[in-house]
Amino acid sequence: MEEINKVLANTSVLETLGIEITELTRERVVATMPVTPKTHQPLGILHGGVSVVLAETVASTGSYLFIDPTRQRAVGLEINANHIRSKRDGVVTAIGVPVHVGRSTLVWDIRIYDEEEKLVCISRCTMAVVDNER
Repeated sequence: MEEINKVLANTSVLETLGIEITELTRERVVATMPVTPKTHQPLGILHGGVSVVLAETVASTGSYLFIDPTRQRAVGLEINANHIRSKRDGVVTAIGVPVHVGRSTLVWDIRIYDEEEKLVCISRCTMAVVDNER
């Protein structure tokens, strides 16, 4: 985990939001993110777009376990989110599981929970597998 988090830390949005990968397997990816004023929308609660960034980070990171990164990359193709519950502070945890692993697409189900394991957001993310540019 330390190595992947070092790589991700060089990505400005992930560093800004404090997203950290805590588990990375082909079966599931888990990431945490603090909820602070940096992640709020004007009403003082977690911004829905920030939840989507967390969800896509989980799907993107997990997708690299299924491709050959020397030849391919995984890029976001589609994402949706249902915001179930608001969150003002603390930490949220995203758990992503692959529901489809194909040659050209991967589909992920990501659920974001608060510290009490209450559901905050449900997201579905489709990743496209594309060849690296030469």
